[in-house]
Amino acid sequence: MEISVLNLQESLSISTCQVQDLVREVIDLEGLQVDEVALHFVPASIICDLHKQYFDDPTPTDCISFPVSSDTDDSEEYNTLGDVFVCTDVAIAYARSHNLDPYEELSLYIVHGLLHLIGYDDISEEDCSEMRAAEARHMENLKKRVFLLKEEKL
Repeated sequence: MEISVLNLQESLSISTCQVQDLVREVIDLEGLQVDEVALHFVPASIICDLHKQYFDDPTPTDCISFPVSSDTDDSEEYNTLGDVFVCTDVAIAYARSHNLDPYEELSLYIVHGLLHLIGYDDISEEDCSEMRAAEARHMENLKKRVFLLKEEKL
């Protein structure tokens, strides 16, 4: 699986290898065949621009997902899952205000964005419940398997 990681922010040190391991673990737990996915780590200014352009809302948000492939179960087609834009500034602000680890919060945003690409939604109450259950399942698995993002010591 080709996992592209583009880091356009400077708020958190992000390990490409850690991100790729986390993404592989989420895709594997979902039992999917994926050939390509991209993660973009962006500051608030970029996520606000994207949020305004695509959702008519200029406020910052945690992540925005842009799915490409519509059928993640067709193993005969090349499957480009899509792109996830993750805002590190939102993760840091939320983590600070709730006394959480920003890297764990960022890991949750990656999981959330990937689940959107896979087909989970969080508009209706029922969909939101399914999304939260999937997030909890993945975060528990990532913690158990030690695949949460963490700050790398130099």
